[in-house]
Amino acid sequence: MAVEHDLSPDGNSLTIRVKGRFDFGKHQAFRECYEREPVPSKGVVVDLKDATYLDSSALGMLLLLRDHAGGDDAYIRVINASSDVRKILAISNFDKLFEIT
Repeated sequence: MAVEHDLSPDGNSLTIRVKGRFDFGKHQAFRECYEREPVPSKGVVVDLKDATYLDSSALGMLLLLRDHAGGDDAYIRVINASSDVRKILAISNFDKLFEIT
């Protein structure tokens, strides 16, 4: 599957991994990853290590995740983004909304 998720054994954090193109085609699978579980107390990690592309619909999906997880109070980290994906996130000012490492 192109979008996978794991809840930590203690249930306190959720990791979502996106593989391939992160675009509208992944919308349903991405949303199901975080809607099936209660919002974890230590937040959500979105791992983009294997993401090859990110478009505006992916940015929208990240915003929907943020809203679901508590909006301004949400703790969401985006990790392992390629330099191209980091540029897109920076241009979109997502570094102000998410921790990007």
